[in-house]
Amino acid sequence: MSAIVEEPEGFNEPLKVLITMHYGMDTMDAVGPLEIFSTALHEKGNPDSKAFRVIFAGASEHTVTAQGASIRAHISFDDAMKRLSEIDVLVIPGGGTDPILKAKGQPMTIIKAFAELQKKNPSRERTLMSVCTGSLFLAEAGLLSGLAATTHPDAMAKLEIICSKAAQRDMADRCDVMDSRYVVNNLRFDLGEEDGDNPYILSKQELKDQKRRKSSAPSSPVEERANGGRRASTARKGSMSLKMSNMRRESVIKRANLRLGGLRVLTASGVTSGIDGALYLVGALVSDDAADEVARVMCHTWRKGVVVDGTDV
Repeated sequence: MSAIVEEPEGFNEPLKVLITMHYGMDTMDAVGPLEIFSTALHEKGNPDSKAFRVIFAGASEHTVTAQGASIRAHISFDDAMKRLSEIDVLVIPGGGTDPILKAKGQPMTIIKAFAELQKKNPSRERTLMSVCTGSLFLAEAGLLSGLAATTHPDAMAKLEIICSKAAQRDMADRCDVMDSRYVVNNLRFDLGEEDGDNPYILSKQELKDQKRRKSSAPSSPVEERANGGRRASTARKGSMSLKMSNMRRESVIKRANLRLGGLRVLTASGVTSGIDGALYLVGALVSDDAADEVARVMCHTWRKGVVVDGTDV
């Protein structure tokens, strides 16, 4: 398999993103986030300030997607398992899920191992992101218990069933399946001292109102503030806060007490929603300005999802 290209020095080391591949996956589920993460920069206009380095892992050198595209892997699943401790963001595409759910093959193993890493070592910031029906893998692994999640609109009922069975099997809490562009659990940055100061977290009443409206596209934080809603938070956010939070003992303790050791879990709805979910992560791990610039370069209108839980760790 091809070697991984090293990034230039001079800026913070790029966060490593691992995208898994399986036969019959949806092409856009993988290349949408790839485009976002590959475009994101710490410094606008400076190609040497790349914020992420993307790695593809597959069962073989080439993976054929549902659309007939052949994508080449950088590393095998075996090598990915060995290097999993280096990974900051794990992205799981959807499509072609039934054979894997039946066989419980990759990427199921790597998903479980990644979650276990976070629980054993909460001092590191890690994010697990699924796109479209990739959330079914997370559900089968029991990782969505007690969290909120979404999937492709046509697979909502299936996600509910898998989550219900997983909850019974593991004697765990049910997953709250939501109809949203993307759903984020365990927010990190841009937090105020109270929920009312945080434009990224919905209150319990807001969640109830949203479910009642059955809205698939809730207002963005910018829209809420423009309409006289919540104040913008003054808390730090982005890659510098990421590094600082990993060094604070109290932050590690807080993170360890969260579900899955504080693993951030983001599930995106259907296909192109993976682009919006990835933009959210650029905003959280780099800056909102960086995310807005990526959307501008891609001529894409960023549709926001919801964050249902968060803590300033």
